[in-house]
Amino acid sequence: MKTNLKEVEYSPKQASFLASPFDHLFDVNEGAIRSGKTAADDARLAMFYMLSPDENHLVSAYNQALAYTLFIEGDGLGLAYIFDGCCELRRDRGGDHLAIDLPSGHKRIYFKGGGKSNSANAIRGMSLGSVAYSEIDLMNKEFIDESFRRTIKAKYRYHLADLNPPAPNHPVIDLFDDYKAHWLHWDMRDNPTMTEQRLTEVEAELKANPYRYKRDWLGLRVMPEGAIYVMFDHETMIDATLHGQIVEMYFAGDAGQNDATTLSCNIITNVRDENGQMGYRLNRVANFYHSGSATQEARAMSTYAVELRRFILWCERQYQVHHSTVIIDPAAKSLRAELEKIGIMTETANNNAHEHLRSTQGIEVGIERCQNVIEQGMFRLVETPDSGIPDLSYDHRNFLKELGMYVRDPQSKKPVDAFNHAMDEFRYSVNYFYANYLTYVNW
Repeated sequence: MKTNLKEVEYSPKQASFLASPFDHLFDVNEGAIRSGKTAADDARLAMFYMLSPDENHLVSAYNQALAYTLFIEGDGLGLAYIFDGCCELRRDRGGDHLAIDLPSGHKRIYFKGGGKSNSANAIRGMSLGSVAYSEIDLMNKEFIDESFRRTIKAKYRYHLADLNPPAPNHPVIDLFDDYKAHWLHWDMRDNPTMTEQRLTEVEAELKANPYRYKRDWLGLRVMPEGAIYVMFDHETMIDATLHGQIVEMYFAGDAGQNDATTLSCNIITNVRDENGQMGYRLNRVANFYHSGSATQEARAMSTYAVELRRFILWCERQYQVHHSTVIIDPAAKSLRAELEKIGIMTETANNNAHEHLRSTQGIEVGIERCQNVIEQGMFRLVETPDSGIPDLSYDHRNFLKELGMYVRDPQSKKPVDAFNHAMDEFRYSVNYFYANYLTYVNW
């Protein structure tokens, strides 16, 4: 692949990292968003491949599409561009990979997802020289453990991870200690593409929220005070498959051009609890999520409508059930109109604007319902199968990221108006679940 970049300039932090010796097992780049970690990762890996005598290597992220985007493409700085003219995409029994011919020998760089409970199965039996992980804190622990086992026989063994700052008690920190990781801290000033003017603008924007300022600007590990859905348990509330008898499938969505457009597929099942009682459960099984601001790719609502229709049809084929309704944020009138033009009928979601319950009103009513549904075991995330569409995943990565960062402002005690796009449509989906299945419950 030929890049449009005429020259590449690295920051002092990036240059120092690239020049550091490969005399240790594990490098960890941790720090603020947009700090230049990924570009440094790609260049560092390229240097290692030129030195390594091992043939097979792995790059990974929460899903395969993301692994390809970050490591192979890399926004013009990825491995396919670095090795332009001596590499090509191929597929063999081990999976999709970038094949590279180098003086050190032929290399296969496999790219895979590591966020599911069964992701480790995709790498069992492989012999690898190195493994790289993007957002390692979002990955399945068994996948990470298995990947370290896969490099034990390597002539030169190497692992490289990056991540945004996790909570201070996140278990991934123990992993860094276990493998004696060389840890490097990053912030936005380490990204050479960030101008002084842009840095000043971003700093002023983030200072409005102490949590975001510490995490996204300073790159510090911060416990999100006032986390709204702290009761969600990643260990017990994510299922590998859908359980129970399907009762209904419906979709809930929120829309924006610069903000994220998100549509969740929700399935109600009838399940038997540990006491033998039958009850309803809300299962979030798939999610279309695209942010124009995050990807620097604004899309028209007509484009979103076509993509959402494809998503809806994919979900129906996957679970062999027709949807009952599509509920959309009342403010997203243009998206509703575009969907209905192409045959997807919609309804206005209950956004809690006019609701009162005891002393609670507005969106707080919906948030309280969401908290109760989670606490009472009536909500599950269900791992999403591969979409079968190149570079596209319908998994829960963005939902989980928002879930961990959806907090209350320490002064006003109101939900911070950020990282809330999937959180809003989650609230709409719970409101629908409550109205149709839980009206006997007094919340």
